[in-house]
Amino acid sequence: MNGQQTHNPKDWLWPFWPAVPLYPYSKRRTICSEIVKDTIWTFDQLQGILYTVVPIRMTVVKLSAGGLLVYAPVAATRECLRLVNQLVSQHGDVKYIVLPTSSGLEHKVFVGPFARKFPQAQVFVAPHQWSFPFNLPLSWLGFPAKRTQVLPEDSSQSPFADDFDYQILDINLGRGSFVEVAFFHRRSHTLLLTDSIVSVPEEPPAITQLDPYPLLFHGRDHACEAIADHPENRRKGWKRICLFAIYFRPHSLETTGLGQMFREAFQAPQHSPQAYFGLFPFRWRDDWQKSFQILRSHGRVFVAPILQILILPQGPKEVLIWADQVARWDFRQIIPCHFDAPISATPHQFREAFNFLEKQSPAIQPLLAEDMQFIHELEANLRKQGIATPPQEKV
Repeated sequence: MNGQQTHNPKDWLWPFWPAVPLYPYSKRRTICSEIVKDTIWTFDQLQGILYTVVPIRMTVVKLSAGGLLVYAPVAATRECLRLVNQLVSQHGDVKYIVLPTSSGLEHKVFVGPFARKFPQAQVFVAPHQWSFPFNLPLSWLGFPAKRTQVLPEDSSQSPFADDFDYQILDINLGRGSFVEVAFFHRRSHTLLLTDSIVSVPEEPPAITQLDPYPLLFHGRDHACEAIADHPENRRKGWKRICLFAIYFRPHSLETTGLGQMFREAFQAPQHSPQAYFGLFPFRWRDDWQKSFQILRSHGRVFVAPILQILILPQGPKEVLIWADQVARWDFRQIIPCHFDAPISATPHQFREAFNFLEKQSPAIQPLLAEDMQFIHELEANLRKQGIATPPQEKV
């Protein structure tokens, strides 16, 4: 089973998109891929802002006693549900649905509607749930109250302990908590993660190529360049999207002034709302591809800069204890909720990604440090405003 999408736009409808108004808004396509034969499947959809779109991923695992566990649901469109129900018909009911994060509204918003399509499933959530800018109760997001419970702190007490171990990372941020639950599927030697680890692929993921317009939009060098669909433009657009998504404002990106932006918009060959009426303020320096290659670094696993700078330094001891515990598991691949998956990675490579929290950690590569400058500035501004607190000392 791989990539069995429908071509009926009604099957892609996601009516709850105003709750988290991210592209592609009301229409979300789904690709299902079999990762481990008759055992693990991923369901990829798209999510982003201003055509900076990256995969958001749900993972479904067959339980040894029959039935399915769903990790981090995505939008329950008719297409997505049809693909899940194909697995149900072969492998048994959806028994458990897991929300493995506490603050990620972009994950949380999908759980309630998904759970209501599988009324026999128990719903387990990470501890210390909260949301921003409004701290909404789970019932307001459609979670079924009688079937929803917090994951036991001890994974051996969970009803799926025969198949999974898990470790909970819980960092108190003052106004909420950053929580991520790593799941280890012992039989397939697979680690499931939400946001803590990513790896950037060289080629655009399949889900981005169903509608390549975002790739082609960012594959241009200026507003007056026509949007042309060919493989090189798709690759170029994907690489720039990765730099946007990871760094927000990479050092190799420059923006044009308002006057120039509007002058070029009048000359642009595309003036439709889809093309933002010709507005395209981006300019990339000649070294931008080098910046991408350092980011990718042959598919290495790493912690996204926003977590490296803003979140994980708030609890370095807790993070390293959690990373050490996870690294004891004998996993051979990682399936995160974003960017590439599955990633061939060892426990040592996973643990190495968190070395930046240690005093003896090696220096960051200079170009990568320049790319992270904007997030450092953001963190400094948040500290001035009292929204963020200073990082704790490295361990």
